[in-house]
Amino acid sequence: MGVDAVLYRQISAGTGRRRPAYASIEAVADPQDVLPDLLKRVRGGGRTPMLDRVDPLGELAVEAGRMPQLLAELRCLAEVARTPAEVDHVLRLARLVRRCADRRDAEIRFEGD
Repeated sequence: MGVDAVLYRQISAGTGRRRPAYASIEAVADPQDVLPDLLKRVRGGGRTPMLDRVDPLGELAVEAGRMPQLLAELRCLAEVARTPAEVDHVLRLARLVRRCADRRDAEIRFEGD
């Protein structure tokens, strides 16, 4: 069960009870289930509270203002990455997070299978 990370940008503001509308603009796919394996190694240690909430069967949205925290937590994943594929996956996630941080109208969603 891979967890894809998808960068979304807001395309229309919400009004009243309507939520804002978003469109995906970039993704880091996880067909090899790399992210769940990395998350198992860091989960519960207290260093990755945001990533601890990623659900391989659900969705977690993280708004642009939280990207500095997410980037710090990705460093924890980098510390436990063992294979070139894991290192590459963390680097691609970090690039996506930096792109999101540059936009105020964006968010990253971790989307499980």
